[in-house]
Amino acid sequence: MENKHSDLSSLKIDRSSNTNNSGNNSNLIKTIVAIVVIIIIGVLAYFGFNSLLAKGVEAKIVSVTKISPSESSAVLTASGYVVAQRKASVASKATGRLVYLGVVEGDVVKKGQIIARLEDDDVKAVLAQAKANLELNKSTLQDTKNNYERQEKLYKMGGTTKMELDAAEAAYKKNLAAIDVAKAQVQTEEVALENTLIRAPFDGTVLTKDADVGEIVSPLGASSTSRAAVVTIADMSSLQVEADVSESNIQRIKQDQYCEITLDAYQDVRYPGYVAKIVPTADRSKATVMVKIAFRKYDKKVLPEMSAKVLFLDTTNVKSNIDEKPFLAVPYSAIVKENGKSFVFKVSDNKAVEVEVKTGREAGNYTEILSGIEEGDKVIEKPTDEIKDGTEIKVL
Repeated sequence: MENKHSDLSSLKIDRSSNTNNSGNNSNLIKTIVAIVVIIIIGVLAYFGFNSLLAKGVEAKIVSVTKISPSESSAVLTASGYVVAQRKASVASKATGRLVYLGVVEGDVVKKGQIIARLEDDDVKAVLAQAKANLELNKSTLQDTKNNYERQEKLYKMGGTTKMELDAAEAAYKKNLAAIDVAKAQVQTEEVALENTLIRAPFDGTVLTKDADVGEIVSPLGASSTSRAAVVTIADMSSLQVEADVSESNIQRIKQDQYCEITLDAYQDVRYPGYVAKIVPTADRSKATVMVKIAFRKYDKKVLPEMSAKVLFLDTTNVKSNIDEKPFLAVPYSAIVKENGKSFVFKVSDNKAVEVEVKTGREAGNYTEILSGIEEGDKVIEKPTDEIKDGTEIKVL
């Protein structure tokens, strides 16, 4: 019995060692987490402390740029695109193979000029047949007319019957009707032949060539292998800028208001314009109203689909301002005056550099710079008393 109890007690599991190991692992994990947290807090504190101790005065920086005098009288600025108000995709009224195309992109065409032609052999053949039929009916007209007149005279003298007179009259009238039908047929075929010629609908310039010789041309582009338009032309004298103006700003724009137009492609060239039309509907998806701005004058540099910027101007001194060239300027608040001299603080390598400048006229919130700094330089817009020559600058 003693051996039996002794043997059973030896089979018990000693859990004391596992409990100790579990406690040790938990303590180790807590220690590692605590170390990581301390390191993170230390890094954040280091950078935060350095940022607090970092030298430099906060300042707003602006670029030295060229502005036009009109910008001082602008009540609103908008962007848009140059659009030809008279534009057409020229197509054929007939269906056929294109055998002649006499223009390419950039060609100037006149109204009524033949710019393309379709295959017309079959139409010409039918027209020739219609003309021959007309001549055939004309050739018998004199005989039927003479016979009718002769029967009429004989009937009056009693030399023929009423039946023969009526038959002669019917033959004559039938001949006249046949001639009218033949003339109509000739006219129909002449129209069909004219429809094989594609003419310019107005004076304009070819923008795109949409078909090539050998392709099938159809009025409606009935299949994937046929073309609807042959060329696209635009009246270059009808160019206008179409700009979307926010609904909240539309009250600033009036009919015939003076504008200044600048093309993104030629930013140094300004074109005078005016509000030609305020389209009487809004785009609900964009909350804008389309405004069409017409050019008062422009040159060949202006092309359809060019992007443009439009300044809507106040009516004061517009004509004089629009003829003046852009000038170098900075905000008036960037200039510091001391002892009758003008200075700006130019920013170089995050340091303020005091630069004497020569100023000119004032245009709104801007002052013209005649010398001292160049276009593209960075200057402090509103320098405070803390900013001196050599002061470290932190850009806002």
